[in-house]
Amino acid sequence: MELLTAQGILIRRLDYGDSDLILTFLTKTHGKISVIAKYAKKSVKRFGGILELFYMLELVIRPGKGSKPAILQTASLVRPFEKIRSHVLHTAYASYWAELINLFLEDRASQDDIYFLFVYSLEHLNQKTLPADVLHILFQMRFLLISGFQPNFLSCNCCKKKLDYISGHTCYFDPKIGAIICPSCIQKRSNFLFLSKGTIKHLVWISTLDFNIIQRLKYSAEAISEGQAFLEKFVPFCIGKAPKSLLFLKKIQRKP
Repeated sequence: MELLTAQGILIRRLDYGDSDLILTFLTKTHGKISVIAKYAKKSVKRFGGILELFYMLELVIRPGKGSKPAILQTASLVRPFEKIRSHVLHTAYASYWAELINLFLEDRASQDDIYFLFVYSLEHLNQKTLPADVLHILFQMRFLLISGFQPNFLSCNCCKKKLDYISGHTCYFDPKIGAIICPSCIQKRSNFLFLSKGTIKHLVWISTLDFNIIQRLKYSAEAISEGQAFLEKFVPFCIGKAPKSLLFLKKIQRKP
């Protein structure tokens, strides 16, 4: 059987027996791929210690026959994004992004936009060229856009009044319909999220403006805090599951 070659980023790593690893990669050309790395735990020479989360690797894979899993034949390092793993909060952000991707994508479902978003986010997180909390918001907003869950922030879902013409400073957000509702149209329900109009505008900018412009903008602490809290509730709601890494991320975020 012909070998498969691909460039991919390691997004999940699990022990398998005493000596093997099950690895999941997000690849540019083949989407999400899971493979077994034989003897990877027992032999350092086998893969040279490069099977680490967030490492970008050049892969050679032997496809599985029938129900048998694919086997990782060789791997060579392309980019390690090594600075991420030296910072606990940055590691927590990257772990959360990786788990979102793993939960959302089907195996072998190629999604170029998500791959390039992940690479962009890891690169700027590694180089610290964009504040990590802003980058965290950017990844989630663009992830929602690519995956078809982009929230409607432009107007009230009920009366269609544009955001700028909604009275007051706060809007309600209904996660079930993925849209804002103005105070005039709100009814007594307990499952709404709250967002200030200023935060909504920040989220719209981050999800729509060119990356170069985003890097030059200034973001208020209130918008960042409120935006993160909103997205860490809405994104798991959209994919139907709360990532385990979110608990670790929240724990790190609470530390002074």
